[in-house]
Amino acid sequence: MKRASSLIILAALLLSLLSACGGTAAKPTDSPKPTVPVATAKPAATEAVATEAAEVTQTGATEGPEGTAVITGTAVMTGTAVMTGTAATTGTEAPEGTAVMTGTAVMTGTAATTGTEAPEGTAATTGTEAPEGTAATTGTEAPEAAKAVKIPAFLATLTSKVSGLKLGTIKIASQTPLSGDQSALGIGIRNGTELAIAQMNIALKGTGVTFELAPFDDQAKPEVGSANAKNIVSDADILCVVGHLNSGVALAALPDYSNAKLVMISPANTSPKITESGYTNAFRVVGRDDVQGPIGARFASETLKATSVYILHDKTDYGQGVAEFFRKEAEKLGIKVLGFEGTQEKSDFSSILTPIQAANPDLIYFGGLYPQAGPLLRQARDRGITAKFLGPDGLDSPELAKLAGDALAGTYYTSVAAPVSQFPDAAQYASDYKAKYNGTAPPFSPQAFDSASFCGAAILQAAVNAKGKPTREQVVTALKGLPALAGITASYKFNAKGDPDPGTYYILAANTDPAQWDNNKLASRIEIAPPK
Repeated sequence: MKRASSLIILAALLLSLLSACGGTAAKPTDSPKPTVPVATAKPAATEAVATEAAEVTQTGATEGPEGTAVITGTAVMTGTAVMTGTAATTGTEAPEGTAVMTGTAVMTGTAATTGTEAPEGTAATTGTEAPEGTAATTGTEAPEAAKAVKIPAFLATLTSKVSGLKLGTIKIASQTPLSGDQSALGIGIRNGTELAIAQMNIALKGTGVTFELAPFDDQAKPEVGSANAKNIVSDADILCVVGHLNSGVALAALPDYSNAKLVMISPANTSPKITESGYTNAFRVVGRDDVQGPIGARFASETLKATSVYILHDKTDYGQGVAEFFRKEAEKLGIKVLGFEGTQEKSDFSSILTPIQAANPDLIYFGGLYPQAGPLLRQARDRGITAKFLGPDGLDSPELAKLAGDALAGTYYTSVAAPVSQFPDAAQYASDYKAKYNGTAPPFSPQAFDSASFCGAAILQAAVNAKGKPTREQVVTALKGLPALAGITASYKFNAKGDPDPGTYYILAANTDPAQWDNNKLASRIEIAPPK
């Protein structure tokens, strides 16, 4: 009799589990606030396929009986989903053996819901929430970018239409640091642009139109970028610009681009000012610092378990901006900010490290780029400072590993770009880059490839619309009217301001070996709609 009862109970539990997995949503105990969005946190690597999403009416899970799977929202599963005994990754505590999912979980294939390894005691999928004013992009309805057409396929629909228009040579400019200590990334952006142009020219052979690269060296200096911009707009054959690496340089050049109604598509600029200053010709394929900074703060609190932080920045639009966004979110999360200081020092950081050593923070956050971050971190470790180290995407270069060496161990950084190995559709690009330039494609170079491809698509579409060589203003209009297009790094659809919707953000562990930088371990991948 006892055995029969056990079998009946087991059957009931199995029916409950099957019912939950079929998409029946359990009612939440409390109604959530509809105005608070939740970020889409995608687990790292290919093991992790469950995606958290925001749901306006149901975001809280109720506890089910032991052994049942409780799903709040809509669950869509293809293939075999392994959930039994899997712990929730949203921060909601589940009963033993219970899988809890918040929002819309989409799972494909057979996989567990664990991501890559995170620091001890933390989940790899950190459940990072969206900063205030942003929205998650994975819900019951797919975002427009998810329905994207691959850029080569879109270009193929235009090649026969431009044939006979006698467009001749059309230039696409790039403007990045090709000299100086930031040239590693700047040259990568130029090279990515060059590869995209070469690929488009192969597709356009015999159509009477050829794209040509016009590279400019802005030296990572605003005044040089501004002077170059004047030369760029004076060349009537230049119909699009790929650039810049540095937000401050882009902001110095944008007035000239804007006056000439010349499109700028940035593969790297993250300052909110790029798309918040009223420039109708400014676009980017990367996220923004008012999201990147808060994501870093949440990672510091939830994963690194930091309770205190000393914040440094490089006094640039980019570095100071992202540091301020980090500080604001850190304070909201209860992290004590022990110092907030800007410096342009590049060699001797002793005067800065002395107060940091006395303050003894859990974490040092540096808003800036790798040429400063490397020596800063090495000198900190030489002085016996053991605080964890975190920074934004300005740290994303193998040059950081060359400068910091073993001192880089345990360092994390957020990024809007990530190593090329993180993009499955960029495998051919990575191979082509290595063959042509004898090196690994650096961060932001694949984004430059996509930016240049968007330039080409907009120019050709504008030419078709104009039935001849388009004006710069017509290229701006065409770019805004393009459908969602899939590049090698992501599928993109620009919002009215010129931001990609959604934006993608990464948190990675830095490798101490420069040769292995492309294999930096992914801690989290997050998609968030841009702030409104």
